[in-house]
Formats: sequence, structure tokens, C-alpha cells
Amino acid sequence: MTEPVFPLPVSLLEGVVASALQEDLGTAGDLTSSITVSADAQAVATIVVRRPGTVAGLPVAVQAFRSVDPTLSLETLCADGSSALPGDAVLSVSGHARSVLTAERTALNFLGHLSGVATETRTLVDAVAHTKARICCTRKTTPGLRALEKYAVRCGGGFNHRFGLGDGLLIKDNHIVAAQGIAAAVAEARAKVGHMVKIEVEVDRIDQIEAALSGGADVIMLDNMGPPTMVEAVTLIAGRAVVEASGSITVDTVAAVAESGVDVISVGWITHSAPTLDVGLDFQQ
Repeated sequence: MTEPVFPLPVSLLEGVVASALQEDLGTAGDLTSSITVSADAQAVATIVVRRPGTVAGLPVAVQAFRSVDPTLSLETLCADGSSALPGDAVLSVSGHARSVLTAERTALNFLGHLSGVATETRTLVDAVAHTKARICCTRKTTPGLRALEKYAVRCGGGFNHRFGLGDGLLIKDNHIVAAQGIAAAVAEARAKVGHMVKIEVEVDRIDQIEAALSGGADVIMLDNMGPPTMVEAVTLIAGRAVVEASGSITVDTVAAVAESGVDVISVGWITHSAPTLDVGLDFQQ
């Protein structure tokens, strides 16, 4: 497995991990470890996957241990984006036992959550592998963790939608109401944005598509349409814009959506509701 596109910069990891450790340590630190474990006690431990999944977040886990104690020895045993089976070890850590224990929960929280996102993404990606459709995340992310969750989507074989409001224009239903129509909203956008900025328009009816296209929309989002309606929309658009499907898409329905001919399928729940992958840290006796 090759390294995922756009690896996480250390400068980003430092801030996110520091905030998580501060939340966990509070003002008193790790009372249990400091009281029950000798200061010179050493430990060798491994993080193990306990159910099948796709690994993501190893650099974040490593950063958690290093932030607590730079003297710890760490070795990643697989790459982010790798498939793992129950019992597979993904990270080894050795050094001061207190330090390992103090960083344990923060490291596991990040690794379990991000691996869960990658695992659910991979499930959808595999389900549409026979089509041209790409699985894509949204801005429905955990506050403060967007960059990490979008990285996890990439580890699962998916792609990213906008990272923020400044990445591009997405004209949704409320924008259309406020602008008094699709044509007016798209025309205003096209007149003011640079040539590098994409314009996407959300439609929930077939009769809205032509207005979006005539104004120069680059992407048409089909919101909560069934596959038969999507087929009609793809035929009407006829390659004049990228076609994105969104809304209430599940593992059971994603293949039918992809088979309609859309280019992109955006799914919010892979970041905001993905179940955590069960991972644990075990000390060697």
C-alpha cells in the first residue's frame, strides 16, 4: 500500500494532538500512572487491531506518544491505508511505562476514529469499483478534526469535497431562494470568481438543471434523487458538467447510485457517523 496522497504535515498534528492531550491531562496530569508506576519502569507495547478494517491515523498516534515523551521508541508496522485483520499489530512503542500509559488513550482515540472513517469509506469504494464513480466526503466533520477526517477518507480510497467555504462555490437551496433563482445565483457567481474557482449547483428537480448549465455551472449536485431520476439527469447533462449525487446514500444503495452514471457520490456519514475501529494497546509481560 502506497502512502496516501497529501500526507498530514507535522505542524498540523502538533496542534491537534496538543489540544487532545491538554483535555485529557487537565491540571493534575496522569494521577494513576504517576502514583502506581515507578518513574524508572520500562515497557514494550503494541497497538493491535481487534476487528477487520482499514488503518488510518498512525502519524497522529505517533505524535501523541512523542508529545508526551520524545524519548519513546516508535515503529509503525504498516502504512495508513492498509487492510488489517484482528490481531494485526500496527504500531510498537517502548520506553518509560508512565509515558506510554499517559499517551495511550489519546493515541487510540485518534487511531480508532480515523481508522473507522477509512474503513467505512473503503466499504463504499469497493461497492462502486465496477463504475466510474468516486466516493467523496463532505464538510459534515467533527469540529477541529476536519483535516484528519478528510485524510482518513483518502486512506480509504475516497476523495475530498471542499475543505472549507473558501475552496469553491456550492450554491444550495437556501442560496437559490435568497438569490431569487438558480440563473441569477450562477450568473452572479460566474461574473465574480476567478478562472480557478469551480461553481457547483444543488438541484432537487430535473427542471432546474438547464438553468444551472446555461449559467455556466461546473458541477451539478443531484440532491436526494432516486437512481432512475439520476439516469435521466445524467442523460440531460450529457457531459456538460460533472455530476454529483448526494443525500441518504447507504452501503446498500450506493452501487445503484453509481450505476446511474454519476461522476461523484458525496456521503456525509463516513466522517460524522463512522463507527470507531476497535484498536487496543497491550503491554508485553
